[in-house]
Amino acid sequence: MKNNKEKFVDVIIIGAGISGIGAACHLKKNCPKKSFLILEGRNKMGGTWDLFKYPGIRSDSDMHTFAYKFRPWTFDNTISDGKTILRYLNDTILEFNLENNIKYNNWIDEINWDSSINKWTVFGFDKEKNKKIQYSSKYLMSCTGYYDYEKGYTPDFKGLENFKGKFIHPQKWTDDIDYSNKDVVVIGSGATAITLVPSLSDKAKHVTMLQRSPTYLMNISKKDKFINLLFRFIPSKIAHFISRWKYILRQIYFYQISKRKPKEVKAFIKNEIKKNLTKDFDIETHFNPKYDPWDERVCVVVDNDLFSSINEGKCTVLTDQIKSFNKDGILLESGKELKADLVISATGLKLKFMGGIKIKIDNKIIDPSKLVSYKGMMLQDIPNATVVFGYTNASWTLKIDLVCEYFCRILNHMDKNELKSFVPKIKENNLETESSIGLKSGYVKRALKILPKQGKKYPWKLNQNYIKDMFLLKFKKIEDEYIYFKK
Repeated sequence: MKNNKEKFVDVIIIGAGISGIGAACHLKKNCPKKSFLILEGRNKMGGTWDLFKYPGIRSDSDMHTFAYKFRPWTFDNTISDGKTILRYLNDTILEFNLENNIKYNNWIDEINWDSSINKWTVFGFDKEKNKKIQYSSKYLMSCTGYYDYEKGYTPDFKGLENFKGKFIHPQKWTDDIDYSNKDVVVIGSGATAITLVPSLSDKAKHVTMLQRSPTYLMNISKKDKFINLLFRFIPSKIAHFISRWKYILRQIYFYQISKRKPKEVKAFIKNEIKKNLTKDFDIETHFNPKYDPWDERVCVVVDNDLFSSINEGKCTVLTDQIKSFNKDGILLESGKELKADLVISATGLKLKFMGGIKIKIDNKIIDPSKLVSYKGMMLQDIPNATVVFGYTNASWTLKIDLVCEYFCRILNHMDKNELKSFVPKIKENNLETESSIGLKSGYVKRALKILPKQGKKYPWKLNQNYIKDMFLLKFKKIEDEYIYFKK
C-alpha cells in the first residue's frame, strides 16, 4: 500500500484461519459494499490446520457442522484429516475470490480505538518486508483463535536435560521426525494424544500412552453412509442442511444429557469402551475419569483406531505420574521405568487471548481479563469490534457462522440508521462473573488470569447451545438495554 488513504478499510479481520476466512465470506455475502482486509501473521492461510503437522492430525468433530453453513462439506469422510480441511479452506478462498483481501506476514501487536474520530488503528510488523505496518478501519474482527502459536504447554519435567532421545511438543512437529521401529511415549490423554497414538502405531516399534488421569472417549465412524447417500442423490445444499441438523441435534442432546444425568452417561461411555477392548483390559484404571462428562472435552476415537491398536499390542496405556527423566527414558512414581527413543509431550495448549495483541482505548491499555463477554462475541466497553470465538462443546464453526452473521446485521443496522459506533456496557454494579470457557480442563485453568469473564445471565453468559444462540442472534432485535449506539 502506497499512501495513507489506501490504508483505511471498513473492516479489518485479524487472522486467516477458519474463523477469519469465514468472517470474510460473511462480509462478502451480507455487507457487499464494505471494504475489508485480512491480516495474517504467518505466511500461509489455514491457522490451526496449517500449523499442526503431527501424524494423524484431524478434526475432532464432524465436518458437516465444522464446515461453514454456507458451503457444504462434500468429501466422503465425516471425520477429516488436516490436509483435506486445508483444501476445503483454500477452495473457499477461491470461490469467494478472497486472495487479494489477504495480507500475509502482517503480524499485529497493538490496536487502538480513537473515540474522537470513531476509528481503529492497528499496528504491527511486516515480517517479509521487515518494516512496521499501520492500518485503520471503522470495525475490527479478531479471528486469532485462542492459543499461543509460538509454543504449546509443556510441564517442567525433572531431569529432562538428561534424556538422550528426542523430546518434542506436537505443535512443533516436523515431517523429518523419524519414529519407524522406535519406542515412542506419548504423554497426555487429550484429543492430540488420542489422535497421535494410533497414527504412530503403524510404524513405531511400540507406543505407550502415558496419562496422569483418564479422559472420556467416544467412538465415531470416519464415514457416515447415510449422509454420503444424501449427497449422492439430492442437491448438495439440501444434503448439507440435513447433515448439519443431524449432528447439531446429536451434539446438543449428548451435552444436555451429560449435564443432567452424568452417572448414566458415564456408565454408558464405559460400557461402549468395554465392548471394543479385550476382557483383561483394566478399564477402571485407564478409562474411568474422576470428573463428570463434559466437565472437560469428550475426545473422539475414529473407527475404534485407538482400541484396535491396544488390542493388537501395538500400544499400551499407562496411568501413572512422572517422577523424572533419565538418559534412556522416564522413571515413574510407581517405580516403573519407560524406555523411549522419542517422547511426545501432548500436554496441551497455552491459551493466548487475541494472540497477545495489546488493546488500547484512546491510548489507554485495557486488560481483557477485567472485561466481560457480551453475547459470547463482544467485550464490554470495547467499541465497534467482535471477538470471533467458537463453541467448546460443539463444532467451533457453528458459533463462528452465528457471530459473523450477527456482526453483519449490526453493520447494516448502523448504515441504515446513520450510526457511528456501538459499545456493550454493563449496567449492574456487582455483576457476578465466572470463567468464559465452561470447561475445567488444565489449559483453561492455567489461563484464567488472562481470559475475559462471563456473567451468570444472558447477554453476559455464553449459552453453549446452538439452537438458543441461533434464535437470539438471528431473530432478536439488535438494540437492547446493554448495547449503546452513537449517532
